[in-house]
Order: sequence, then C-alpha cells, then structure tokens
Amino acid sequence: MKEYAVPAAVEVDPGLNITDLLERQVAENPGNALFGRQLSPGEWTDVSASSFRDDVVSLAKGMIAKGIDTGDRVAIMAATRYEWTLLDFAIWYAGGITVPIYETSSPSQIAWIVEDSGTKLVFAETDSHAKAVDRAITQEKLDSVEHLLTIDSEDLNELRSAGSHISDDEVESRRSAANLADLSTIIYTSGTTGRPKGCELTHGNFAELSLNGTASLSEAIHSGSSTVLFIPLAHVFARFISVICVAAGARVGHTSDIKDLVDDLGTFKPTFLLAVPRVFEKIYNAAMMKAEGDGKGKIFQKAAQTAIDYSKAQEEGSAGFGLKLKHAVFDKLVYSKLRARMGGEVKYAVSGGSPLGARLGHFFHGVGLHVLEGYGLTETTAPITVNTPTATKIGSVGQPLPGCAVKIADDGEILGKGVCVFRGYRNRPDLADDTFDNDGWYRTGDIGTLDDEGYLSITGRKKEILVTAAGKNVAPAQLEDQIRADAIVSQVVVVGDGKPFVAALITLDPETLPVWLQRHNIPEDTPMGELIKNQTIIDHVQSVVDKANESVSRAESIRTFRLLEDDFTIDSGHLTPSMKIRRADVMKDYADVVEDLYTQAAEARSEKS
Repeated sequence: MKEYAVPAAVEVDPGLNITDLLERQVAENPGNALFGRQLSPGEWTDVSASSFRDDVVSLAKGMIAKGIDTGDRVAIMAATRYEWTLLDFAIWYAGGITVPIYETSSPSQIAWIVEDSGTKLVFAETDSHAKAVDRAITQEKLDSVEHLLTIDSEDLNELRSAGSHISDDEVESRRSAANLADLSTIIYTSGTTGRPKGCELTHGNFAELSLNGTASLSEAIHSGSSTVLFIPLAHVFARFISVICVAAGARVGHTSDIKDLVDDLGTFKPTFLLAVPRVFEKIYNAAMMKAEGDGKGKIFQKAAQTAIDYSKAQEEGSAGFGLKLKHAVFDKLVYSKLRARMGGEVKYAVSGGSPLGARLGHFFHGVGLHVLEGYGLTETTAPITVNTPTATKIGSVGQPLPGCAVKIADDGEILGKGVCVFRGYRNRPDLADDTFDNDGWYRTGDIGTLDDEGYLSITGRKKEILVTAAGKNVAPAQLEDQIRADAIVSQVVVVGDGKPFVAALITLDPETLPVWLQRHNIPEDTPMGELIKNQTIIDHVQSVVDKANESVSRAESIRTFRLLEDDFTIDSGHLTPSMKIRRADVMKDYADVVEDLYTQAAEARSEKS
C-alpha cells in the first residue's frame, strides 16, 4: 500500500485554540485534578482544573503588565516540572507564543534560538540557567529580550503581583483571540545535523490533534487516568502529551531527575507512561541484571521468553493452556514485581522517538504493559501514527491518527499530511520546496512501508542510508536497534558509507556493566580503557553483533566493530536531547577511529592472503 488516510473523528470549530481545552475542563469538572504537584519526596498535592486556570490567569496578567503583547515570543528554559506547563498555558492566555529551550543548551544555542525567534521574555529555571541566558544575550548583543525571570526564585510571585491591576476581561480578550490557524509555539529541532530550525506549530496542530487523539486513545488517556512526565517538555513528544492530558482531563505529575523516577512512580501510581525506546530498553536490562545479580538469571530469561510467546500467541488469536499456565506462574514470580516498580497501576505506555522493536514490544505486552508505539517528528506535533488500545500491530508504529494521512513516495520516503503537520520553518521560506511536495505532503526524511491495513513500519532515515563501495544500500537503524537492546551496550553507530564493508562503533553502558562484570569475575573498578580490550567483553559483543547480522544479508552485515572508551551522550554532543544519535558529529569526531578500523581490517586480510 502506498497511501492510507484516517478521516477526522471530531469536527473542530475553526475559532478554537489550545486554551479552550482548559476552559472546557473548568466548565465541565472544575474540581478534577489535572496535575499532581510534588512538594516533597513521595507527597503529591492535587491541583484542580479551576486552581490551575486561576494561576495561569494570574501569571498571564503579570506578563501583560510586563509588556507582552499578542504574538510576542516568550521562552522557557527549564527541566520537566509543573511550572513548565503552568507557564506554557499562561503564555497562551496572554496571547503569546512559547519558545522552548532545552536546559542543556549552550550559550551559543540559546543565542541562536532567542535571536531567530525574537524572544521578548525568558523564564529560566535556575540561577545557572539565567546566567547562561544572560551570557548569550550579552555576547551576541541581543536586544529583543526585555525580561529575564527565574523560576527558582520569587520572580513568579512578583509576576503575579505585578499583574494584579490587569482585568479578567483583558486576559479573556487575549486568550480567545487566537484560532486554529494561529501560531502557538516555535520549537527548535535539536537536529542531528546543522543549525536548529524553528518549527512553527499552530494552535490547530495541538488542539485538533489532541481532540482527535483522545477519540483513538480514550481507553488509555481519559479523566481518571494519570501519568508522570519525565522526558523533556522542551521536546514536542512530552509537550503534546501535556496538552492531550488537559484535553482528556487526565492527571499529570512531573519528575525532573530520572534518578527519582522509580520512587516517584511508586508514590504517584500512574496508569500510563510515555518514554523513548531507550528507557524501555533500560527497564528491561535493569530487571535482567537484577535477576542475574540475585542468581535468578535463568528464571528471568524463561519468564521473558514466555512473555514474548504469550504476546505473540494473543496477537495470532489465543494462547494455549500450557502457555497460559506458564504465564500465570511467571506473572506471580516476575511480571508483578516489574509492574510494581512502575507503580503497580500502569497498563499502557506510549513509545516514540525511534523504533522500539518487536521483541521488546512483545515482552512488555506479555508482562501486562500495552506499549502503544507511535511515529512522528517535531514537524508533525509528535504523533502522526500510533498503535491504539484497540488497533495494535506490534513491530509497527500504527495507523495514522484521525485527521492524518501517510503516503510512501516512490523512493520509499514517508510523507505526511493532516491536522498534525506544521506550517513551515521560521524565517526559512527557502526550505519550502524541500519540505513539502507539490501536493502539500510533508517530506519526513524517513524510509518506511505501509501494510494492507495501513500500519506503518520504519526502516530508517533517508539521509542515513549508507551506500557501500559495492553499491549496497544499508539502513543502519535495523542493526543498531538490535545491538543496543543488549544489557551492556549503550550506543551503536553503524558505519560503511563508501567503504568496502559495514562496521560499527559501540559504547558500553556504565549503569548495567557492574553487575555483568561481577558475574564474569571481572573487577568492577576496572577502567573503561581496559574493559574495551577485555576479550570476554569483546566476545560477548561479537555474539550480539552476530545475532543482529542474522536479520540482514551478508552484504549488509557488520564485519567488524570497535568498542569506544567514552559513551555518546548529550553532553558530549553526540546525542540530541531526545536521545537520537548525531551521526554527522560522531563521524567527524571519530573519523580517525573509523579510518583505523578499516585500515586494520585491510591489513588483517592482507596477512591472511
């Protein structure tokens, strides 16, 4: 199939905007808890729809008093926290346009975003964030920023006081002025290459997609459901979930430090989660390492395989009596404990950002967590396709959401259209022809296929397809995802463009490595520089690579690899904030390593001959 469209499930008034979603909640159920705010570890205080709206209006008044006009850009540089969403809605109520800035951004990145967007007011979380913003403004002599306020100070209270003389009518006039076609936010893509581009997303992108999304995801996201956000709200994925939860009346908590996540899940007890695949990989690997550390590794492996088999059997029709019995036993011994670590109430998990893989999808489904894997980009307001509670095909990224459509171009590129697609890049009209085709379809840059029922599967990035010296096209993601799923592997970059064969750069995971080392009688304090030369580790990684190679032809298989001492991280500049590999930066910084890898391979072949 080359094209699949799902008609809109909800007819949306053209005059509606994102703030109307909150107004509806206040009108229909003012006491409904939209947020759980953690004031101290383990203690959550509910924030009702009416209380949230009252504070939003108070902060909006303060912004208006500070001179924010309709259409002005206001930036937020903060970790995922309650105040992020509070300020987001306050900006919209004041008639402004939100500009997210990742908390890890450098002064030069901050300067570019502020300058390109024309930001007038910046909310920074901490003094260090404020200093970074101030340094960016000073160094680049930016004159658009008139106010810099800090969240972790008295600035927000002072802002509330400053707007006390602004009338409710003024806020209502500002709030209700925007319609579906108006700009709501400019999100700068973290980008795997080049300078970030500002994606202009409208009120309609969020509001229409949320209202249509609740129609498909109502079993998972509804009034009475809850989630803990822990991925960056500067990223479109978490931002969309934040908005759709307001639309649905779901309760949201926030965790800014991933180290506190397990404890926070235990006390908040969410019914659904959202995460990038790397988080699910880490949950699986941590459970496996703990089991092996407790001497129960074989039990866990049998339990994991039973979960996978059970899920596959359910997908095909039903599981037999023997499999049901095994599943019931492992549910008490293993699965229930895994669910308990996620709070005990989780039934659904939304996964996006990169492919999860069928094995992990079946594993989590088999343990009682229905993973709703989806696909999208910043330019599509996060999901354009998603598996739903009633329509799931594990291994795919689902069908288009209502109001959206997907098409496969002749060269295999995925094209998108519908309520989710952005209007273009800020200040870059020159990119219009490269961004949209003649019929208005957005060019995603990803390669994929559609099956007969409209389920989309992702093959890889169009720009990341490697072409070996022999002319063989290789999609790195297919191999990278499988290798990265191993317990001690952190990151993988497949190389081979213009080379005689395919190879890989691999890093080890410092979090899961200690237990593995202990099991293999290797001192845990062994320096990483020595570990990457350890033959036991090399042999293990080779077995993982060999297993991945079974899924591709010999011409596409990884012939050799190099273990690296340093991991690819956001701080090193090799990962985006959404955990995607910055392939161009890796290839630039490790060019000598790649060249040496191929030189050694050539010398080895020469010696054999």
